[in-house]
Amino acid sequence: MTPLSAVALVVGLASLVSGHGFLKSITVDGKNYLAWQVGQDNYVNPPPVRYARQLANNGPVPDFTTNDITCGAGGNIPAQGIIELKAGDKVTFNWDQWGSSHSGPVFTYLAKCANNDCKTFKGDTGNVWVKIEQLSYNPQGHPPWASDLLREQGARWSVTIPPKLAPGEYLLRHEILGLHVAGTRMGAQFYPSCTQIRVTQGGTTQLPAGIALPGAYKPEDPGILAELWRIQQGQTQYVAPGGPVWSEAAPNANRAGP
Repeated sequence: MTPLSAVALVVGLASLVSGHGFLKSITVDGKNYLAWQVGQDNYVNPPPVRYARQLANNGPVPDFTTNDITCGAGGNIPAQGIIELKAGDKVTFNWDQWGSSHSGPVFTYLAKCANNDCKTFKGDTGNVWVKIEQLSYNPQGHPPWASDLLREQGARWSVTIPPKLAPGEYLLRHEILGLHVAGTRMGAQFYPSCTQIRVTQGGTTQLPAGIALPGAYKPEDPGILAELWRIQQGQTQYVAPGGPVWSEAAPNANRAGP
């Protein structure tokens, strides 16, 4: 290998490592709430209150068929804080960054915390996750992939809590799926996070049965075992995993794609 080739390889690998990111904070009604930031609390005493569950690092879930897919690798440890909001409020997820090479869809799910207590709820069993928003692939979009749009929006993504949702405590699960190496089995890269929320004003609508995480994402699903170039050349239609968006979600919650 020539010196120039070696430099190019190092730069390429560095771009893959630094191209993704992690959820930094959550904004509701103009107020900012801290999510988990890897390694930051080791240097702060007392540590700040976090409202999203701990992550082991800013990489993808190592194995999306395990419990790590529920809220990300990190033990699914309940956060100290819970964000109070109203049904119909807009929630903005602020990522630290997102790379252009990590194209793919963006999803948001809700799960009702058992016994109305997120401090004792993990959401890793049962069909508890209901998709309330998604944007996947739109050939006419500029850009066509949701994650690239997130990048162009300054690594931010906004979601509306279903307007008629009944009050209570919920886990709000926000996720980016990177498909840049998903042509290989188990190559798809999931980046989920779970934020604890308490809906204080809402309607009477309860969440229906949803999907199980782990369980719903299969290695051979067409939305998971997928080749970006084939989708982008129109050789195959992209079908996002996780099922349809809930019919009681906010209008325009399914903004593009199946």
